[in-house]
Amino acid sequence: MAEMFVTLGTWNWLIFGVLLMALELLAPGVFMFWLGLSAFLVGVLSFIVTPSWQVQILLFGLFAVAAVPLWRRIARQKPGTNPNPFLNKRSDALVGRICTLDRPIIDGEGIVRIDDTVWRVSGPDTPAGTKVKIVRADGARLTVDVA
Repeated sequence: MAEMFVTLGTWNWLIFGVLLMALELLAPGVFMFWLGLSAFLVGVLSFIVTPSWQVQILLFGLFAVAAVPLWRRIARQKPGTNPNPFLNKRSDALVGRICTLDRPIIDGEGIVRIDDTVWRVSGPDTPAGTKVKIVRADGARLTVDVA
């Protein structure tokens, strides 16, 4: 077993890194990628410097441990940096918009057409054709007030 470690070389690390990254493609979870990248870095460093097998394994361990906080920092998304905050929240994007009632609001319920979609609205009784402002979105129901 010790002989296997003694013969660790640059190509072994590069192949090991590529194999780990290939395993990531078969079973995605982002874990094997970072281990593969760590092995790949050890292989690249072995081209530049010729460290002993103990140092190579130590470097692999250090790179693998350092990859975890690096990945957490990259994966964590800062608030306010979402390029599309209303993705999957289409109704929330309508809040503040002014539109015309398609059907009157009777007993607190009516219908408004926004772009190519018909929405149910709730609010004070209002005749059709009145301009209303969307003040709240609750799923597929919008709450409006006279604009």
